[in-house]
Amino acid sequence: MFKIEKKLPQTETSKHIQPSEALHCAYQNIGTALPTNLRQEWRLVGQIPSRVETFEQQTDRALKLLRSKETQLEKYTLMAQLRNNNTRLFYKIVNENIEEFAPIIYTPTVGEACQKYSELYPFLAPPGTPDGLYIRLADLPNLDEIIETYKHRVGDHADITVITDGSRILGLGDLGLNGMPISMGKLQLYVAGAGIKPRKTLPIVLDFGTDNEDNLKNEFYLGVREKRPDDNTFYNAIDQVLAALIRHYPDIVIQFEDFSSDHAFGILAKYKNNIRCFNDDIQGTGAVILSGMINAFRRVEKESKVSIRDHRIVFHGAGSAAVGVAKQIQDYMEKEHGLSEEEAKKIFYLCDSKGLVTSDRGDKLPKHKVYYARHDNEGKQFKSLEDVVDYIKPTALIGLSTVHNAFNEGVLKRMKDINNQPIIFPLSNPATKSECTYEDALKYAGNKVIFASGTAFPAIEDSETKELHKPGQGNNMYIFPGLGMGAILARPKHITDDIVLRASKALADSLTSEEHEQGLLYPELSRIREVSASVAAAVVDQAVKDKLATANEVLSVKPNEYVDYVQSRMWTPTYEDCKL
Repeated sequence: MFKIEKKLPQTETSKHIQPSEALHCAYQNIGTALPTNLRQEWRLVGQIPSRVETFEQQTDRALKLLRSKETQLEKYTLMAQLRNNNTRLFYKIVNENIEEFAPIIYTPTVGEACQKYSELYPFLAPPGTPDGLYIRLADLPNLDEIIETYKHRVGDHADITVITDGSRILGLGDLGLNGMPISMGKLQLYVAGAGIKPRKTLPIVLDFGTDNEDNLKNEFYLGVREKRPDDNTFYNAIDQVLAALIRHYPDIVIQFEDFSSDHAFGILAKYKNNIRCFNDDIQGTGAVILSGMINAFRRVEKESKVSIRDHRIVFHGAGSAAVGVAKQIQDYMEKEHGLSEEEAKKIFYLCDSKGLVTSDRGDKLPKHKVYYARHDNEGKQFKSLEDVVDYIKPTALIGLSTVHNAFNEGVLKRMKDINNQPIIFPLSNPATKSECTYEDALKYAGNKVIFASGTAFPAIEDSETKELHKPGQGNNMYIFPGLGMGAILARPKHITDDIVLRASKALADSLTSEEHEQGLLYPELSRIREVSASVAAAVVDQAVKDKLATANEVLSVKPNEYVDYVQSRMWTPTYEDCKL
């Protein structure tokens, strides 16, 4: 484990915005809303259009242009340019139209942006302030200087960072440096979803090379053109990066994102009990899917009388996300429903590309698959998902395989034959990797299907009854902004499994009566700030109860005031606080 050294001196920041910062810093720039008196004082008359606009007028203009673009990637590019020109206007648009623009700044559009990042970079990168840090192995001896320089340019405090090495981006594989939009997109959702100040977020890509031959051969690829390092070099580098971050930002929350499965589990095991960190692919995905499953379990028990002990859950996909989801659901079953570890573990069946994961399959299983390997298969092996479904007769089918249409007509019809209310969760991103569509789930698994996906699907109207069926979306955005915000405010020594479980339960309990009546598993995305406040309040409460909170301020807040406390600290984009 790395050694955390003495905190370095913080940089001095001006209390008053200078004209150069107001004009050239995206966070302070207000564009055509700059008042007439300042235009005169700063000798700008004649250099910008004469009309002084309101924030709302600027918003209307930007929305009209954005909505005129034909493709999602065009919208992504234009929004990136807006963010790097007028940060507050960017977030006003996102906050007020979150359902429209979250799929553009993050999944599914961010997947295409990652694939084309090196080609798009000249059109996305800001002219002055960097979007984040690009750290190479060769940079390790100079980390303090790199971070200190960044602090002087961006601001001397970061509350949260999202770090990726680009080795497993969504369902797209090893994209290397091109994974940077993932870190940027996640942090934009922290700002929009939980009100964390933009300048207190730090995107990082660890440019440690790539094993993707297309990257290595691409003349425009901007990353290091070397193969990825061995594990010893990798973990030593992670040690150095994290130690440097904590020297400069002692209170920072660290989110690990889109590392290869082995490294994702390895990093989490090494650091989760020592620093304030979590892995969104493992814990965030697990928590948000658990939340949807909690509401699915409740509905099936109420309407079909199936108790939680009687469920059989098949996972198609056995990577870090699948194991993370399974362990979160198992933890819930043990702590909330009194199942023993063995009783709960028996409910889960994992399938990979070779079929049902069993202890006697004949291949060497990676460490993360061993725990759920079946021992009760009596020597039988099942290679296809259809065979697994016939053998297990599952009540729930969860897809994290990135295999498009893996939940085919035959699988879905069989799930309907087995269950009155089949639970179908095709969670792979982007849409081209999803195991099935909502339309197919309704068509083949029946109108009583309990559905949630990883990517957004449109609502479907029943042609006969005209009833509108709304799909659920197991979007990590429901969890990580609130989890991160709660960790920032409470500053727990580390983020425990109990804290993550509490966040998941808070999300499950956040649905309104109207949302329950509509059969939703997750709240409307338009309520994301309200939901994030509830999740963050639960995180603070659990951290205080477990005596892990180190922020003195939260210790003086009454538990019934936590939601108000969180909401009062959420940043909202306005021009009033620009101190011009």
